[in-house]
Amino acid sequence: MVLTLYFILFLALHLLPGVKNSMVHLNNNGYAGIVIAINPRVPEDEKLIQNIKEMVTEASTYLFHATQRRVYFRNVSILIPMTWKSKSEYLMPKQESYDQADVIVANPYLKFGDDPYTLQYGQCGEKGQYIHFTPNFLLTNNLPIYGSRGRVFVHEWAHLRWGIFDEYNVDRPFYISRRNTIEATRCSTHITGINVVFKECQGGSCITRPCRRDSQTGLYEAKCTFIPEKSQAAKDSIMFMQSLNSVKEFCTAKTHNTEAPNLQNKMCSSRSTWDVIMDSNDFQNASPMEGTDQPPDPTFSLLKAKQRVVCLVLDKSGSMSSEDRLFRMNQAAELYLIQIIEKGSLVGMVTFESFATTQNYLTEITGDNAYEKITANLPQEAGGGTSICSGLRAGFQAIIHSNQSTSGSEIILLTDGEDDEISSCFEEVKESGAVIHTIALGPSAAKELETLSNMTGGHRFYANKDINGLTDAFSRISSRSGSITQQAIQLESKALSITGKKWINGTVPVDSTIGNDTFFVVTWTIQKPEILLQDPKGTKYETSDFKVDKLNVRSARLQIPGIAETGTWTYSLLNKHAKSQMLTVTMTTRARSPTTLPVIATAHMSQSTTHYPSPMIVYAQVSQGFLPVLGINVTATIETEDGHRVILELWDNGAGADTLKNDGVYSRYFTEYHGNGRYSLRVHAQARNNMARLSLKQQNKALYMPGYVENGKIILNPPRPEVKDDISEAKVEDFSRLTSGGSFTVSGAPPAGSHTHVFPPGKITDLEAKVKEDHIQLSWMAPGNVLDKGKAKSYIIRISMCFLDLQEDFDNAALVNTTSLIPKEAGSIENFEFKPEHFKIENGTKFYIAIQAINEANLTSEVSNIAQATKFIPPQESSAPALGTKIFATSLAIWGLATILSTF
Repeated sequence: MVLTLYFILFLALHLLPGVKNSMVHLNNNGYAGIVIAINPRVPEDEKLIQNIKEMVTEASTYLFHATQRRVYFRNVSILIPMTWKSKSEYLMPKQESYDQADVIVANPYLKFGDDPYTLQYGQCGEKGQYIHFTPNFLLTNNLPIYGSRGRVFVHEWAHLRWGIFDEYNVDRPFYISRRNTIEATRCSTHITGINVVFKECQGGSCITRPCRRDSQTGLYEAKCTFIPEKSQAAKDSIMFMQSLNSVKEFCTAKTHNTEAPNLQNKMCSSRSTWDVIMDSNDFQNASPMEGTDQPPDPTFSLLKAKQRVVCLVLDKSGSMSSEDRLFRMNQAAELYLIQIIEKGSLVGMVTFESFATTQNYLTEITGDNAYEKITANLPQEAGGGTSICSGLRAGFQAIIHSNQSTSGSEIILLTDGEDDEISSCFEEVKESGAVIHTIALGPSAAKELETLSNMTGGHRFYANKDINGLTDAFSRISSRSGSITQQAIQLESKALSITGKKWINGTVPVDSTIGNDTFFVVTWTIQKPEILLQDPKGTKYETSDFKVDKLNVRSARLQIPGIAETGTWTYSLLNKHAKSQMLTVTMTTRARSPTTLPVIATAHMSQSTTHYPSPMIVYAQVSQGFLPVLGINVTATIETEDGHRVILELWDNGAGADTLKNDGVYSRYFTEYHGNGRYSLRVHAQARNNMARLSLKQQNKALYMPGYVENGKIILNPPRPEVKDDISEAKVEDFSRLTSGGSFTVSGAPPAGSHTHVFPPGKITDLEAKVKEDHIQLSWMAPGNVLDKGKAKSYIIRISMCFLDLQEDFDNAALVNTTSLIPKEAGSIENFEFKPEHFKIENGTKFYIAIQAINEANLTSEVSNIAQATKFIPPQESSAPALGTKIFATSLAIWGLATILSTF
């Protein structure tokens, strides 16, 4: 069947490389397909929906003018949770879901903080994951603190859609400019204000004093705060302080502050936010609208999430008889039905070969034995050809037959076969409104499978020769409703090749956030092993306690009674057979209670497809609620179609592929391509030795303003909630999490075994410099020989007293002697001290330094960030004026200022 032009355009939009299957697209200058989802734990409140509508409507006009009449918000779907009452105006969702939403509305974890923020950890210009608003932010008046909600939404949309970054820096709020003045970190520098330290507060009044300079850095002391004038002439920038009434634009090349030590300059090589926005795909196809008319107001659709409906569509064609595929499929499907699918879900099953057979119409998973109606019909024999479309059509009919709509339902399609007619049902799939998750089993599975997942917002997986790839895939296909506490969590998934008559031992930690509905499963290939399992209190479970499957899928399962004990579980397996055999161990669980948010790990690649030699990035996010989990070991395993495996330790160090240090997102470049085809990703996150902790620090957010200067007086905003030290970085117990990151496809790669040098060392982004007497001390995170792997061969360091020399003409700046500098392994801290030659160091002398790394193939990294070092000798009376404004002491009535100051 020939695809229509419209449908080809639809595919083009949805098959672009990306992380999330966002449905947003531009339609005649208007953004369509935006999904705003409300978390099931949020209490029902009509005002919330109304305020969302008002926010987006205001934001649309603000965005339209901020982008010089290029884009606005055309239509938005608001996804209502199942926990709210049904209403006649609520429509049925299609692919819209909480876990794929562009904006989520949810309470913060630990009830701290209402700062709007965007989960964004990609490179410059790459889309973010989602915007998070709290109900409290949407329901209360935050105008003095953040500005209007519409302005805040545009600030966050710029993070999400265009991959630009904040132009402030709470960790480095001041810097010394090339004009030798101390400036607040901001964009643009036209924004005026005063710098003060708040002194004693008595009787509702506070006294401010001028900021003093730190004798070590020459910058203002740590307690110094920049307070902007409420009335400004500056029009930019939205990524610094959208709350100012005058601010209506993004910083352009003319107004951009390249010196400011902010994330925008670090991540985007000092480019302005507007330059990055103009390079986006959106603006390649969006010219300014003609005329002077305002765009139409956005239209809103209210969609209500429905009961989960899943249909398994399983391949039983002749090729499934090889390599134990049918057995492995049945083992994984059984695990999914018993351990993964949430209670209350409706599940059906279809099998297919040259034709399809409906094995089960929808059955509600209510009790422990409900799944038996479905597992009893798992296919026991393989034969025939492969007709994937027949399977999908039968899956749709199984759903419709049970009086359910295919719209918003899910299909899990597993196949190992080729099918050159799969495109004939693409339009039917799209019109169905169903979400298709695909599992490609073995190297010959139809190449078009991923198209089905990409066009419907489903997951895509590739499984090779052992059962773990399948169990990992099925375990990842959890509810899309946002009900985290109902989702299954994978603690262990291990394949063990055990020689005859040998024991093997292992341990699995169970932390206090989980333990409900816990299963321990063992599978084998030849003969059932002896099994010993012991909980942390010494209770033992033996082989006789495990339930053996009646369908001969060679698995034994134990459901732990009640809540699993917290602590380390140990297991031992004895291969009783004389020959070696493959044993697997799987352990799954759920949150300890409906009110306990568990630690969750998710993983994905930066792109779903790549063409060699483009590097990819592995991302793994580990969090509890919305809080990052820090200080853990995260390992990625990437497997090719021929079974070749690459193991990468992922880092959260803010260098190389990692955007932000300590944000709970662990990253690493992947460059070790081993031929073309499908690759699979799995990630193991482990907290060991009581080192893990939570962080309350959120990045990429609307700036909280402590107050403004108005008519010569400081008017303070209400303080932020105080964070106690024991909460701000609370410890997390030892834990283990396993998750599949799905699959990705590689093309253009050299044959397996060939080796070429195409990747340079990674760019250094954290170079720091300071003057000590007549020397300059540098520090940075070492890049690798290949991006962030291995060890570079040498460094090139250049120095100048002019910032632009390094930014615009690095190769001609003065060279620093680095013969004594031997590069360390990637990820190590480098320290280097040198005396600047041909430069006289006096009080106020300012140096700019940048660095490149060279690898063994003489490939050179990009130029690093430009570090600044200033010689500062403090005067006896150490004080300094504010930025362009006379410092004065002012008395004013405030509330709780002491609480504010603790956060700045």
